[in-house]
Amino acid sequence: MRSLIQFTFIGVFAVLGIAPATTPLLRQQGRDGNPFTIAVDANLVIFNITVTDGKGRRVGGLQASDFQVREEDQLQEIKLFNPEDGPATVGLIIDNSGSMLEKRAEVTKATLAFATASNSEDEMFVVTFNEKTSLGLPPSVPFTKDLDQIQSALVRSPPNGLTALYDALALGIEHLKGGTRNHKALVVLSDGGDNASSLSLNSVLQRARQSSATIYTIGIYDDTSVDRNPRILRKIAESSGGRAYFPESLQSMEQAWRYIARDIRSEYTIGYHSSNRNRDGKFRSVKITPNRNAGRDLKIETRDGYFIPDDDSIAK
Repeated sequence: MRSLIQFTFIGVFAVLGIAPATTPLLRQQGRDGNPFTIAVDANLVIFNITVTDGKGRRVGGLQASDFQVREEDQLQEIKLFNPEDGPATVGLIIDNSGSMLEKRAEVTKATLAFATASNSEDEMFVVTFNEKTSLGLPPSVPFTKDLDQIQSALVRSPPNGLTALYDALALGIEHLKGGTRNHKALVVLSDGGDNASSLSLNSVLQRARQSSATIYTIGIYDDTSVDRNPRILRKIAESSGGRAYFPESLQSMEQAWRYIARDIRSEYTIGYHSSNRNRDGKFRSVKITPNRNAGRDLKIETRDGYFIPDDDSIAK
C-alpha cells in the first residue's frame, strides 16, 4: 500500500525488504569520496528513500541522523545509510511477447536512454519474457554496465508468443539477490496482461513485499488491446512503494524511462536490524519520521510495512 503523508519536517519515501546474503557489511567509496556500505547481511531490513518538498522537488544532503525508524512502534537503530545517487542494482524486465512486435524498436531505444541516464556505477541485468522467461545477458555476465551488452540482451530474440509476466517478475526478484548494491530496483515494461505464468499474482506480490527492491512499471499498449491491464501494473508497483507510468504514445515512452532513472538516482538507502528476531512470516508495520524540524513542508510516500520471511521459507 502506498500513501501520501504531508509533514512540516523531513519526510522519506521508503521501500523495505531483507538483504539477501549472509556475510558482514563491506565498505566502498561513494561519489563524494565518502564510504558507502554494501549490504550483505541477511537480517538487514532495507529502505530506499526519496525526500521531496512541498513543490515536489527532491531534497538532497540528508544524513542518517535526520531519520528515525520505528517497527511496530519500537525504535530501531539505523545500521546502514547511503546518500542519494548511490549505485544501484537494476533489473529491466521487458515484455517480448507477440504484442510487442511493432513496438520493439521504440522499446529498445527508450530502455537504452534509461541506462544512459542512470548512475554510471549501476549494475544492470535484463529479463525478457513471452510464455518463457530468460536472462538476456550471457551466463558468465550476471550484471553489466556496458550499453552494448544491454542492447544485445534486449534484441536477442524476436517478439512472439504469449505472456508470462508474473514468472518474469519472480525471476527478476530472485536475480536481484546476487547484486552487490544496497539499492535495488526493477523496471517492468508490459501491457499488464498475463496468460502463461505458472505463478499467481498474489504469489509474486508476496515476493515483491519480501524484497528490498523498488518496482517501477511502464504500461504500453493499444487502446483496443484485449491484454491490456493497467490495474495489475499499478498493483505491482504499489506493492513495493514504486510508481506506474502509462505513456500516451511510443514516442513519449522514453520520457517515462527517464523519470524512473531520476527517481532511482534520488533515493537514499537506510537499513536496520529488526529488534524483533521472530521469523514468523507476518506483516510488520514500519514508520519513518524525522529527528529534527527542517522548517518546511515535505511529503512522504511510503509503503506501510513489510513481510518477514518465516523459518520454513528460509530453509527451502
